Amino acid sequence: MPLVAHTNLPTFDRLKNEGFEVLSCERARDQDIRELHVGLLNMMPDAALAATERQFYRLIARSNLIAQFHIHPFTLDALPRSEKAAQHIADYYENFTTIQELGLDALIITGANVTHPNLADESFWEPLAGVISWAYEYVTSTLCSCLATHAVVDHFYGINRYHLGFKRWGVFEHRVTMHDHPLVQTINSRFDVPHSRFNQIDRQQLEEAGLRVLAESDTAGVHLAVSPDLFRQVFFQGHPEYDINSLLKEYKREVGLYFNGKRHSYPPFPDNYLSMHAQAILNEYREHAEESQQHGEPLPEFPEALIIPMLDITWRDTAKAVVSNWLGIVYQITNKERSKPFMEGIDPNDPLGLK
Repeated sequence: MPLVAHTNLPTFDRLKNEGFEVLSCERARDQDIRELHVGLLNMMPDAALAATERQFYRLIARSNLIAQFHIHPFTLDALPRSEKAAQHIADYYENFTTIQELGLDALIITGANVTHPNLADESFWEPLAGVISWAYEYVTSTLCSCLATHAVVDHFYGINRYHLGFKRWGVFEHRVTMHDHPLVQTINSRFDVPHSRFNQIDRQQLEEAGLRVLAESDTAGVHLAVSPDLFRQVFFQGHPEYDINSLLKEYKREVGLYFNGKRHSYPPFPDNYLSMHAQAILNEYREHAEESQQHGEPLPEFPEALIIPMLDITWRDTAKAVVSNWLGIVYQITNKERSKPFMEGIDPNDPLGLK
């Protein structure tokens, strides 16, 4: 369904060139289609800021819902930004105070880089807590991704993530574990999701706090869970929004960190992501890179163009279906007066009527 280009955000032009339907405000006003206003709290670091923005815009645009989507990107002032990223935010992002006044139908919160073992010590902790507390009161549903999931379950339910001792990195198979929930009723019972994280929360931790797990992996653990009321908070521990080359770009970045002495060992391959042929090309590249490092020469050009045609994306359809289901439920139960408290006339402890 169409996105509405209600700002000059460059992402709209890029998605339009990719074939997505993007309406101007003038054209949108002529359509007899209901609007949905979705907030995007983008906390990703500068290098991934615009890419993450595009990934979530694409997921929303691929939903099957008959609605006009107005997406409202914003971020937190406490997050450090380069001059370029700060200018992008100043030019195209919105102010949270204004968003509070106008209201939202739904909210997405991205991951973020962290520098402390305890999330409460992060500079963004208090402002993030303010956003999620407001959203719980006034927004129909909040979808949290990766680090945002860890932060929200910590803040609301006292669930502490734990360090794995390694990076969970790659594409992993998952199975649906609660088949009657409307978020997963239209998806395959087995599907893939990319993960990229050092920390984890487990099924037992979630269930002891009353949350429900909808999908998990034998290897990567829980991916999809919901709050005790079954909908007001939706949690992704993986990254279904990732593009086909997102993990490859992460691998490329890790290689650069190793080459520049910012990591101790050469990075391993992401699990279940690269073909044997692609791995052979990258192993050969490693030899050239380490030889250049020994001789004080620049890092050779990364063979990204060679590898991308060898990649498969095995998670997009499921990601699209889950987000479409999520927005469909929001559409059905959202409060049309967005600045009013959550869903007047609907039981906030059981908004889906499943209990």
